[in-house]
Amino acid sequence: MTHPLRLGLAAATAALTAACSPLTLFSTFTPKDPATRADMGTAYGPLSRQRLDVYAPRNAEAAAPVAVFFYGGSWDSGRRQDYRWVGQALAAQGYLTVVPDYRIYPEVTYPSFLEDGAAAVRWARDHAKDLGGDPSRIVLVGHSAGAYNAVMLGFDTRYLRAQGVDPQSIRAVAGLSGPYDFIPIDGPITRRTFGSAADLAATQPGQYVRRSSPAAFLATGDADRTVYPRNTKMLAAAIRAAGGQVEEKHYAGVDHAGSVLALSLPFRNKAPILADLTAFLDGAAK
Repeated sequence: MTHPLRLGLAAATAALTAACSPLTLFSTFTPKDPATRADMGTAYGPLSRQRLDVYAPRNAEAAAPVAVFFYGGSWDSGRRQDYRWVGQALAAQGYLTVVPDYRIYPEVTYPSFLEDGAAAVRWARDHAKDLGGDPSRIVLVGHSAGAYNAVMLGFDTRYLRAQGVDPQSIRAVAGLSGPYDFIPIDGPITRRTFGSAADLAATQPGQYVRRSSPAAFLATGDADRTVYPRNTKMLAAAIRAAGGQVEEKHYAGVDHAGSVLALSLPFRNKAPILADLTAFLDGAAK
């Protein structure tokens, strides 16, 4: 069996977008940044997929800002255990990092995964102090479908308010290769996930952009043919039009999975996404 670190970017991309097993191998064997695994498999709700892992910075001298990372998977797949390398990468940059699972299709459709995400943010707020974090400085980060989740939770404040979380505690949102503008709903993934929504326009993050919305870091690769870069362009334009703060990044030669793989040690030289992301978040979370 080929060692996963010898797969190369193309094969690792396939691993990220296919079954769990190759991605599990990548997560298991890839070199990782130094971090403390602070809380693993902790429940934030009563259901089987309402579990989360926490990664803490080592030797932090002050309360750390809190990052909640939502993985992608077309809202029908994904496991928090396969993103340990993301949790440790963000923790090594100084963030108390929470990586939650959330309910997926066919168990649920929109907006249940957003409700789960808000519950995970509530857990992060409630437990941050005990784990060395600052509950008043929370950032939401996601890739692909998880980027949609992160941005929606930051912009549409109904979900956080329903959990008793002050939306002002969200200092920034960051989306990597996210689908933000998919009306008309004409693809199989969006039809099954959002097609039963009573108000389709209400499923789109751009509907909720305000001047007071959290600062946004929106990044994509110009080689992405899974979620086209126009999604990033259009949401960034909407934020600017509303007078909000946004940093828009397009990375040459980076495809859909490559934008999150660039957070890992083996592929970090492919694009400076981790450095750009954390520089933005550091400024927003001061």
